[in-house]
Amino acid sequence: MSKVLFTSLVGVSLAYATPYSLDGAHSEVGFSVKHMMISNVKGEFTSYDAKIDFDAAKKSFNTLEAVIKVESIDTGIEKRDNHLRSEDFFYAKEFPLITFKMKSYKADGDEGVAIGDLTIRGVTKEIKLDVEDIATVKDFKGNERVGFTIKGKINRMDYGLKWNQALELGGVAVSEDVKLVIEVEAVESK
Repeated sequence: MSKVLFTSLVGVSLAYATPYSLDGAHSEVGFSVKHMMISNVKGEFTSYDAKIDFDAAKKSFNTLEAVIKVESIDTGIEKRDNHLRSEDFFYAKEFPLITFKMKSYKADGDEGVAIGDLTIRGVTKEIKLDVEDIATVKDFKGNERVGFTIKGKINRMDYGLKWNQALELGGVAVSEDVKLVIEVEAVESK
C-alpha cells in the first residue's frame, strides 16, 4: 500500500513540472578566470542547448540538463580561444561537448541549489550550482517564460585542463578556479 501511495505522490509531484525551451538569444553561458593573479579574463560559450522541466508554483526544477559545444568558446581573442580548444585545455577535437545533468534540486523561494554531474574532457565530477533570481512572466505573445541565474565554481585541474606557466615572482599565469555565471531565459514548450 505504501509503495502505491509513494508512486502516486511522485507522479503527482512530477505532473506539475512543465518543459521549457531555452531562448538562446536571451541566455549566456559565461565564465571567468584569474590571469596572472591580478585580473579576470571573461569568456562565454556561444553554442549550447538545455532541457528544462520547471514547476512554476514551487519555483523548482525537475530536470536541468545542458550540452555545450566546446568549439564555441569565445574570449574575444582568437589566439587564446584556439589555445583553449587545444590539447592543453579542452581538447575540443577529442572531447567536443561539455555536459551537465542535474541529480537533485533544493528550492528556497526565488533561489535554490542544483547538484549534478558536470563532464568536461571526458571527466565527470559532481558539482553544486547556486540558482538565483528565479522569476516567471508571460511575454507579449502570452507565452510563459522563466529566467534565472546559475553561479558556481570549479577547479579546472579536476577536469584535466592542466596547462599553466609559473610567473617569475611567484604565482601562475592562469588560476585553477573558474567561476561560472550562466544567465538563462526559457519559454514554456507547447
